Amino acid sequence: MPGKRATQYVWTVKEGRPALEARADQSASMMRKRLEVAPADLGSVSFSWWVQDVLAGADLGTAGLGDAPARVLFAFSGDHARLTPRTRMMFDLAETLSGERPPFATLMYVFGHEGASPDQLFVHPRTDRVRKIVLDVGPEQTRRWRMHRRDLAADFRRAFGEEPGMLVSVAVMTDADNTQQGARAWYGPIEFTP
Repeated sequence: MPGKRATQYVWTVKEGRPALEARADQSASMMRKRLEVAPADLGSVSFSWWVQDVLAGADLGTAGLGDAPARVLFAFSGDHARLTPRTRMMFDLAETLSGERPPFATLMYVFGHEGASPDQLFVHPRTDRVRKIVLDVGPEQTRRWRMHRRDLAADFRRAFGEEPGMLVSVAVMTDADNTQQGARAWYGPIEFTP
């Protein structure tokens, strides 16, 4: 991510499970895999994470505080002509800075900040093309594997109020740049079921 320190990702084993370890040190970056899944083929997705600690002072709904120790992101294509002029301008700037145009829509599942509620939906404070669904919250959900299974198309419809386009990538992200902290998480395999 332009202008950000990179979170470190390394393949390892956590409590007997193969995992991708993420270490953020006042950093923000993601590990992403490109793919193509047609909307008709979207089914459920299963994934897991193991979060070491919550991030004090983080707030997913506030610009400049939106860190999360664990996120799993799903990016979708769509008709960019339908975007607002402001969003198109932001996407143009992002493409200039990164060399890549942002996806039409991004749905992310997050380990939420204290005060958030499970299944709470947040719209990203800087763009309405990113929506976040909180899955786990609080220290009682840390330091153990948390398993999740979600219906991607249903969650997309709930978050965006429309049908999803082609699923074009999946990513994990651990970030602590805004709150200037450290974060550590492990991600298990992400598995799709038609």
